[in-house]
Amino acid sequence: MYTPEQLAQKQLDAYNRQDIDEFVSVYADDIVVMDFPSNNITLLGKEEFRTRYHNLFLQNPNQHAELKHRLVKGNIVIDHEYVTGRENGINTEAIAMYEVNHTHIRRVWFVK
Repeated sequence: MYTPEQLAQKQLDAYNRQDIDEFVSVYADDIVVMDFPSNNITLLGKEEFRTRYHNLFLQNPNQHAELKHRLVKGNIVIDHEYVTGRENGINTEAIAMYEVNHTHIRRVWFVK
């Protein structure tokens, strides 16, 4: 059992190592990824999630997400990240909100 903050950190560390197995292991089988505030679903289920991030890691072997700030309220974690090292040369800021149960991240919203 992990705290919400520990799960968010575990997935961030795996993302930065591009360890697809460890990264995906943090997410629930029925993971839902949505845009915020529209709630449009962009990814649904662990297999689709794995495929998208596997391809992202292959296309961007030098990317790195630096945690700028983290807020935790109950089972919600909000991370503000600065992502560098993408193949297109564009650095970007990202805000991700994670809904966590005691074992996995169940939902993710990316602020658009």
